[in-house]
Amino acid sequence: MKIFCLFLLVTALPSWADPLLHYPRHSRDSEPEAYVAELLQLAVEHGPVRYRLQPSAEPMAQSRAQQMLEQHSPHLQVMWAMTTREREQRLLPIRIPIYKGLIGWRINLLRQQDAQRLSQVHNLADLKPLRFGQRHDWPDTPLLRANGLEVVTSPSYKGLFAMLQAQRFDAFPREVVTVWQEQADAMRNGLQLAVDEHVVLHYPSAFYFFTSRQDPQLAEHLRQGLEAAIADGSFERLFQQRHGETLRHARLEQRRVIELDNPDLPAETPFHRQELWYRPQAPSTDKE
Repeated sequence: MKIFCLFLLVTALPSWADPLLHYPRHSRDSEPEAYVAELLQLAVEHGPVRYRLQPSAEPMAQSRAQQMLEQHSPHLQVMWAMTTREREQRLLPIRIPIYKGLIGWRINLLRQQDAQRLSQVHNLADLKPLRFGQRHDWPDTPLLRANGLEVVTSPSYKGLFAMLQAQRFDAFPREVVTVWQEQADAMRNGLQLAVDEHVVLHYPSAFYFFTSRQDPQLAEHLRQGLEAAIADGSFERLFQQRHGETLRHARLEQRRVIELDNPDLPAETPFHRQELWYRPQAPSTDKE
């Protein structure tokens, strides 16, 4: 009887008894961030342990989140970021690309009066007279420089839009999943910016969930959950629900694709698994 009562007590424990999984809340409330949080929830629901998700109390910069994971802080257990060799040495990657590689497809924000500036760009050499804006600690900054492009940096994400308007640089490469939302936000703030309609930059990349290297069990639980979501189709359904309309609007297959090298991409990136990657239908690719 005592054993039976103990069983009832354990099975009746409320959801707050599930282990907490803290993740970083970013500085802007955006659809892409909502997508990642939803995908993390999907991984938890499909995994062997039902974690309870909890965003950080305050917005947290990516560099701060990485530092907390490196220190195995009890206040943060998972983050998401673009992978690099150094990041994979410091943190434990879950090598299933959150955006199916879309982070490496970049459309440029331009000043409205320069909306046609890229209309005659056909290859990497045509981009070299331009100056590109990036945050100083983004992995894209050394990547663009490694491809021979001039980069102007800022410590402020929001400040980059004003710098573009003020002609501090010429173009601001943004993720295809964020560029129209960011343009709309900039317009509401009085900035006259346009989304380029001609070119897309592409470099191989992956955006992963990362855990502390001291928490391999959590990483394995999330990996199992993501694999299960891929297997039953729920990963793809969420991806299409959140990004399908944006991708149709982006017309990537009709743009001139300029390929960039990513020298900091780890060799373990799972390009052999085609189901993990988004690929436009027969894009027209231009290289130098």
